[in-house]
Formats: sequence, structure tokens, C-alpha cells
Amino acid sequence: MSSGSLNAKLSRKTSFLGLKLWVVIGVCVGAFIALVLCIISIWVTCRRKSRRTLDKFSLSPIPNVSREIKVDRVGGQNIHYHLKTLHLTVNDESNDKISEKMSVHLGKSKSSDVDNISQCSSMYHHEKGCSSQSGEEGSSGTVWNQSSLSYGLAMPSPLIGLPEMSHLGWGHWFTLRDLELATNRFSAENVLGEGGYGVVYQGKLVNGTEVAVKKLLNNLGQAEKEFRVEVETIGHIRHKNLVRLLGYCIEGVNRMLVYEYVNNGNLEQWLHGNMRQHGNLTWEARMKILLCTAKALSYLHEAIEPKVVHRDIKSSNILIDDEFSAKVSDFGLAKLLGSDESHITTRVMGTFGYVAPEYANTGLLNEKSDIYSFGVLLLEAVTGRDPVDYGRPANEANLVEWLKMMVGNRRADEVVDPNLEVKPTTRALKRALLVALRCVDPDSGKRPKMSQVVQMLEAEEFPFCEDRKNRRSRLASVDIESIKAACGSAHMEGKVGQSENNASETNHA
Repeated sequence: MSSGSLNAKLSRKTSFLGLKLWVVIGVCVGAFIALVLCIISIWVTCRRKSRRTLDKFSLSPIPNVSREIKVDRVGGQNIHYHLKTLHLTVNDESNDKISEKMSVHLGKSKSSDVDNISQCSSMYHHEKGCSSQSGEEGSSGTVWNQSSLSYGLAMPSPLIGLPEMSHLGWGHWFTLRDLELATNRFSAENVLGEGGYGVVYQGKLVNGTEVAVKKLLNNLGQAEKEFRVEVETIGHIRHKNLVRLLGYCIEGVNRMLVYEYVNNGNLEQWLHGNMRQHGNLTWEARMKILLCTAKALSYLHEAIEPKVVHRDIKSSNILIDDEFSAKVSDFGLAKLLGSDESHITTRVMGTFGYVAPEYANTGLLNEKSDIYSFGVLLLEAVTGRDPVDYGRPANEANLVEWLKMMVGNRRADEVVDPNLEVKPTTRALKRALLVALRCVDPDSGKRPKMSQVVQMLEAEEFPFCEDRKNRRSRLASVDIESIKAACGSAHMEGKVGQSENNASETNHA
């Protein structure tokens, strides 16, 4: 009886298309099962795609190639640098062993405790350099000098809050979608600058951190070369005057590097470009920027092993923050130099006007090349002139030669940037000129170390103090007596040997 009534109810027609009740129930159950299977299928498909992406990243090759680019030429009033090839080809093999060692280290960095702390956790440490040479904060993921490092206070990492899945191996791995969202799909409005091998965009990560994204142009594999160089040289280095490399993106043919964002332009823009509309840099600000740059180079040359030769020190690569402290950027041309090597032989690369003469002529490279470039940079900050400006008369086109001519003619006080509202004191000008002239000495062996440059720029007393033999050698290349006369400094007279003073008095008599 009850069974018959149940059958009667199930066989009753419903208002849904006139179907019987048991048919409607069957359709609903079947639809539910199909929905569950569809959801499971979508989940499995997404998981396979994510695994495939990770496998593709881990197997993506970074060829071990040499870093070779053309030489930038600095125009007179044009802030965009034109590329020019220096026709000098020499071997570029002496640094391969160091590159291989660095590649091995990069491969092992996934299991490195130090790297995991500094790169992939929500906290990283500022290491303070205690070396008497650099005296600045810094650390290196390659080899550390025991005397140069100690740990300071932990500070929040700019990588905090980012997806954990992006932490893979060294640094922070960003997907192409991450960086597209950060830069508004690489909008032209976000462009900070561009060069021969890439475009730099301003971006904001999902956690609110502002970054600079360098999108490398894949011109004949140059993106691979520059990508590898920058990762090898500064991926594990920490110093307050070096731009921090936060991470990278390898996806298809795309090669991108993600840096901390420094929001106050660069030295080239403040001296010659559009940042001048905000006012002219004071003498004190210029010297602070140069001192920060000197400390960064001192760290690269003397506090880590292997040492790093930047090879492209120029005003556009000196970024400036809100407090007018400098950060050295763009390590795409950098070379590594082992402690057992006095120099390496490579193709000539750099920016015209900043390249050391011995490097341009022979291809022999060491840290002295960076020191020469720093000397040119210092003269550029003092005078407000481009290193090479063909818009000026022929005898003024080259900044270094013009400066030496002015000093020789006892007109050193006329070289100061006319845009400076408050001129430097005689002592400050004298210090800057002599430090610069020592750095651009044609004899690379007579150039000071960068740690010595730091000491001279920081010293209150006059920095130039050498024995008679070195003085006579320097007088052959730079007229020190002319500097004394131009600056009118009795203090300088006291620093020069008493025998020269006696001879001078005899001649006047």
C-alpha cells in the first residue's frame, strides 16, 4: 500500500516541462555529479599548468657568455647617449673561471642560510662594514672579509607580503604577470629611462613597495648577457650606497630585473637635465653625493672577494635619494677580479669621456679604471660640464684636458660651476680639484685607492701629502704649483718641501 503510494507520487507529473518527479530528481543528481567532476578537472588542470611553469623556470638556461657591448658617447647638450664602437678586440676569457664559480654559487644559494635570510624571508639584515678601508655598511653573498662585517638591526624587507610561491632559488622570482600589474602593463607613462639594452619602468608591487623594473631588450642575446652579469655581480651584495637588486623575471624571451626604487633622479639629471628645474645642487650636496659614490666603490674594490670593477661609472648611473645620498646602479658591464689577478684583458666598454686611457688603449682592466672614471665624475660635479662637449671650443671639449689647462694658466678658481649660488671655500675647492687630479693621473699606478679617496674627501686638512720623489713625478703631469697659486693657499705652501721654498726665494732674490 505504502509502496504503491510512493510509486504513484514519483510517477506524478510536475510543472517542470511536464516531467515526472523521479525524472526531475534523476536530472538534479546527475547535474550535481557533473558539477563536482568539472570542478575537480579544473583544479587538476591548473595544478599541472603551475607545475609546468615551475619546471620551465628551473630548466631555463642562462648561457655562460662574455659581456660585450658598444661604447656610449656623451653628447654636448644631449642627455641621451649615442653608442659608438671602439674598434679594439682582445680576449675576454680570463674572467670565465670566476664567472663559473659565481654560477655554482648561484645554484647553491637556494640552500644558503644567509641568502634565505637576506632574500626570501620577511626580514633582512643590514651588515655594517668595520673595515678601515671602506668603513661602510655592506655584505656579500660570495666571499666576505672577516674584518669588514658585523650585523646590525633587522629591518623590514621590501619583499614582505609577496606570494610565497615566487621564492625560488636566489632572490625573488617575479612572474611576467606580477610585473605587468606593477607597471600598468609597462605603460609609457611609467618609463623612468631607457638605454641601448633596455627600458626602466617605475612600478608598485602588490604589497605597495615601489620598484624600478629594468626590461632588457633581447637584441642578439644581449639581454641574457646583461642579465647574467648583474645577477652574478650584485645579486648577493648589500651596501647602503649600492642599488639593491630585489629579484628577477625569466619567462619565455623576457628577462627583467627588479631593483629598489630611488626617487630623486640621478646626478646627470641634476647637473645637466630636467631636475635642474627643482633648483641647483649646492656644493655640499655635490660633495655628499661624491663621497657616497666613493664609499660604494671602496666597498666593491676592497671589501669583498672577488672584487667588482664597475666599468661604467658616470653621472647617469649615480642615483640620488631624498636626502641626497647616492646609490651606484647599472652593473651590466661589471667584471669580477680575483685576488690573484692584477688585471684582466677584455674588450673596451664604458662611456666615452669616462674611460681610463690605459684601458682604452690596451684593454687591460682593473679597479684603477673605475678610479679614473670617478675622477672625471668629480670634475663634472665641480665644473657642471659634460666630460666631452663638442659644442664648446676645441680646447675646451675634453673636460680633463681643459681643467689641466686652466690649472696650468693659474685660473683654477674659474672652473667652478657658474650655476652654484654659493661658491665653495678655497680649501674645499682645492681639496676637490687635487683629489680629482690624482684620480685622473695618466699613470694608473699613481692613482689612489678608493679608500684613500674617501679619507681625503672626509679630511678637514689638506689631503695632498707625498714624498719628494712622488711630487716630482706628479709635477710632470699636473702643475701643482699652479694649483697653489690659483687657490692662493699659504697652507699648501707649508705642505710642499722646504727645499722648494728656499729655491724659490733664491730665484726671486
